[in-house]
Amino acid sequence: MKNENVIIAGAGPVGMVAALKLAQNGVNVTVLEKGKTFPRDLRASTFHPPTLEMLDELGMTDELIKDGLVAPFWQFRDRTKGPIAVFDLSILSDITPFPFRVQIEQWQLVEKIYAKFTNYSNVNVLFEHQVIGARQDDDIVKVLTWGPEGEKTLEGKFLIASDGADSVIRKSLAIEFEGFTIPEKFWVITTPFHFENHMENLSEINYVSDPSEWLVLLRNKNYWRVLFPMYEDRSDQELMSDIAANTQLQKLLHQDDDYEILHKSIYRVHQRVAARYRHGNIFLAGDAAHINNPLGGMGMNGGIHDAWNLAEKIIISNKTNDTELFDLYERQRKTIAVEYVQKSTERNRKMLMATKASDQVNRNIEWLEIIKNPNKTREYLLESSMFNALKRAREIK
Repeated sequence: MKNENVIIAGAGPVGMVAALKLAQNGVNVTVLEKGKTFPRDLRASTFHPPTLEMLDELGMTDELIKDGLVAPFWQFRDRTKGPIAVFDLSILSDITPFPFRVQIEQWQLVEKIYAKFTNYSNVNVLFEHQVIGARQDDDIVKVLTWGPEGEKTLEGKFLIASDGADSVIRKSLAIEFEGFTIPEKFWVITTPFHFENHMENLSEINYVSDPSEWLVLLRNKNYWRVLFPMYEDRSDQELMSDIAANTQLQKLLHQDDDYEILHKSIYRVHQRVAARYRHGNIFLAGDAAHINNPLGGMGMNGGIHDAWNLAEKIIISNKTNDTELFDLYERQRKTIAVEYVQKSTERNRKMLMATKASDQVNRNIEWLEIIKNPNKTREYLLESSMFNALKRAREIK
């Protein structure tokens, strides 16, 4: 049976992973990207062990390891006392060949996948093709785009909407995006300053608590990203100045010289899940289906897990004509977004943001209880690395 064309809206990590997996299995794929090139914005950069296993099947993990930063340790820190609990992912070496996180920008994965497309004649990326809308028309999916040649309609058997949190496809199908927006905005400052040489026992990934201001210190190969919560009393214009960024970093760690600021970004954070993931043969995946705060690095990883799950089902359906698989995609992946990712990331945020000193003491005690008990440590790592989420999804029938 000839495989019908799959159209993928959005050439981020979710769309590109789906495209490569489908192409490697003989499925014809067209990827629509609204930009002239792939954006090189500093967004997600943490790849968890089970995600590395998936990407290894595509021949991508060795490249990420080569150009990224291998991070076997991560920690919860007290801003004044230093490390409270250090977690070592090598504990999971009996269940995964990748007992570590890899820190590398998501755009590097996207560009590395694109380079592999030269090996496949059945995949094509159309740049400067903005998706305007989509609809299911009998057994054909129609996607309306605007590109260099003007308005154009593409037809395929399946459409994967991986077009981000503001998904045009989700909106065109009138699918509710249920949830809430958290009160603080996240301010991320990127600097080449070597915090590891000035802060004792610093890991590559650090969740730092403090009653007055929590933060996250995240290391990549050539720089550190520092995430601070900010409230509405400071304008975006103020926060986007180098002066404000330098002042903030000086409060974290005083230096005689100004910090070099490579990049600044501000974004509002939402906890939302689409009311449904499927409309006929149109499927939502990644941020188009669910968004959450980035604490724990579950957003991009969860999106890649969506892509993997859905691509497997499309491959099977093309061989068997079994369409009931796609209702299972929604049951499995939406359940994980609601039961697991949303709850885990919000729990992480609340754990860090306690404003009472007594709450912080109790939280530190909880972390110590986990780290001192091997069984609790292992379970916590299975949870935080998303192994438990994938196990739960497989259990859903």
